[in-house]
Amino acid sequence: MFFEAMRRKGNTSAHPVDMKTVVPIHNAVNERAWQEILQWEAPYNAPPSSSSYAAPETNGNGLTKYGKCGGPRLHSFAGLSTKMTPRARINTLLGYQAPFDRHDWVVDRCGTQVEYVIDFYSGRNGADSANGKLNFYLDVRPKLNTWEGVKMRFLKASGLV
Repeated sequence: MFFEAMRRKGNTSAHPVDMKTVVPIHNAVNERAWQEILQWEAPYNAPPSSSSYAAPETNGNGLTKYGKCGGPRLHSFAGLSTKMTPRARINTLLGYQAPFDRHDWVVDRCGTQVEYVIDFYSGRNGADSANGKLNFYLDVRPKLNTWEGVKMRFLKASGLV
């Protein structure tokens, strides 16, 4: 499926055999993005399930140990690798490297949808990359297109959450 999605997006350099390497890396990067979103969401929710976008277990009557909602869940996402975020564009103009990808994720916080933007950057070449460890940086943050996103960013920047 991943290979076919790459083909649909016009990537002709990938081969099916490469997917054994690419898919685990892709999954690890998305897992890290989800963990960073959970950090943003923590002040607004009871502790969520930490298992990769999964719905938490219920006790039979629809309730979880965190209440009826069970914490944030991924609602939708879009990969927008050709469209830079304003922050990435400014940083690139200042001489920093451009992100290699961008995703926009929508998270359902117990009925409230919160939009996040994620810029994906390659890490530095060094000892970690020589040892086969993944080396990347994610800039995960709520979008500023809603009052909720503005509020979340302000509260975090001011140290109030």
